[in-house]
Amino acid sequence: MTISEVSSAVPVRQRRGGSADIVLAAALWGTTGTVRSFIHADPIAVGAARLLIGGAFLFAVALRGGGLRPLLARGTRTRLLLLLGAALAAVYQTAFFSAVARTGVATGTVVTIGSGPVFAGLLSRLLRMGTLTPRWLLSTAGAVAGCAALTLGGQAAGVEPVGIALALLSGCGYAAYATVASFLITRGDDSRAVLGALFGGSGVLLLPVLLVSDSGWLLTRPGAAAALYLGVITTGVGYLLYGRGLRTTPVAAATTLTLAEPAVAAVLGLVVLGEHLGAIALTGLALLAASLVILTLPARSR
Repeated sequence: MTISEVSSAVPVRQRRGGSADIVLAAALWGTTGTVRSFIHADPIAVGAARLLIGGAFLFAVALRGGGLRPLLARGTRTRLLLLLGAALAAVYQTAFFSAVARTGVATGTVVTIGSGPVFAGLLSRLLRMGTLTPRWLLSTAGAVAGCAALTLGGQAAGVEPVGIALALLSGCGYAAYATVASFLITRGDDSRAVLGALFGGSGVLLLPVLLVSDSGWLLTRPGAAAALYLGVITTGVGYLLYGRGLRTTPVAAATTLTLAEPAVAAVLGLVVLGEHLGAIALTGLALLAASLVILTLPARSR
């Protein structure tokens, strides 16, 4: 049975509900940069707190689902892959918050999300998990040009080359840990167990960051509320919504729907935080967004 046949077999109401779940998850992810901007703390410490809380939440869900023990019992190779994925998720999260702190919510989020598919394509090629299509090459060229425009045209608006580099590192970490997760899930492992192990492990890896850094902000009411929101809502609930949406939504459509994340982040950055970008920088953002759309649109059937 093809994807289209599976989709047609699902009631329209369920498909709409799955799409709504994915859009809501992406919208939640898009709020992380703005919420972090209201916390006066080390961005790496904020990322560590988010992963620790969100990882504990997802790990508890995985334990309840019963798929964690079979996953860990698969052998040393699986445990090493989980450790690698956890480390990559930690890199993605900490680099993202550091990029947002340096170069703004709108720019940091769009560069991270826009570069992720580019790095994913490179990894697929290197690991022989797929081929590089002309559409991928076109989107890559657009993403590179968009990053260049942001770097050259956004200096006056607070866009820093170091912030762009951190956002690219975050996009690379995202693509790499997603590749690990995809490999484990597509071979038959429970998705909740995989996500629980990855995010739970990344939270443990970043625990020393909280121990050595100034964590006084966590003892304040705004800091504790923000940490709980970032951990439980954007990470825990967000990924649960995304997983539930994938049950009734084709992957191609789901990938397109997640474009709500950079859209929400850009709107919040420009409207709520009052971020201002010049014409060249705005052109770079638009080019990055267009490249992402080109990459995620489903291919036309012959």
